[in-house]
This record gives sequence, structure tokens and C-alpha cells, in this order.
Amino acid sequence: MTDPTDIFPHRIPLISRNITILGERTSARLEPQMWDELHSVAVREGCSIHELSSLLYLRKQAATSFTSTLRVFLMLYNRAAATADGHAKAGHGDFHKMLARAQITPDVLRRSPSSRPSSADLQLHTLQT
Repeated sequence: MTDPTDIFPHRIPLISRNITILGERTSARLEPQMWDELHSVAVREGCSIHELSSLLYLRKQAATSFTSTLRVFLMLYNRAAATADGHAKAGHGDFHKMLARAQITPDVLRRSPSSRPSSADLQLHTLQT
């Protein structure tokens, strides 16, 4: 299982998994955190990932990709359950704390695009601190 507190991973691999939608086998590529959350929602709702995927497939917009539908569903599902108390317990509401968790200093945000460190430089800075 992935670390749910690490909201700023430097490299997020996509994982392909087979799922069955309306009796047809297909695959989807999602981040590990999305697969973890999809599994959690299915357990909470008392269904399989395949049943949940079939429901979402039936409800998705024709022009929207299925993986996009999964991501948006997971965000909306969790947003509906979020409360002010939950955000406070998670340490939300203070951008400076978010920067500290990301190990980014405020001056990096104020730099012009041409003088900003590359993502590789930020990774190196994080590894050195």
C-alpha cells in the first residue's frame, strides 16, 4: 500500500490492471494511490472493483476517458465525505505547512519560470535535506 500522507511524490508510476466492465475484460492505468482508493471505496460500498467500474462506465460522459472518470469519481466521492473537522485534523488550511511537508521554500514559488529549479533539482534538494 502507498503512503497516503505523501501528497507530493516525485515520480508516480502508472499501474495497469485488468478489470471487467459489463462482463468485458479491459485494463486501466492508474496511479497506485488511485487503485488503493478505488479498492477502499469498493470495500466501503460492499461491491467489487469490477461492479463499481461497470456502474461508473454506464454513467460516464461519452467524450471522457474511463480513467479520467475513475479519478474524478474518487475525488468527488471523497469530497462529499470531507468535513471542516477532517481538514483540520489532516493539517489543511495553512499553505506554509503544505510547503514544509513538500520540502519547498516559499522563495522557489516566487522565482521566474526561467530561474526555477528543475524537478530533478528539487528532487536532489529533497534528498539532501
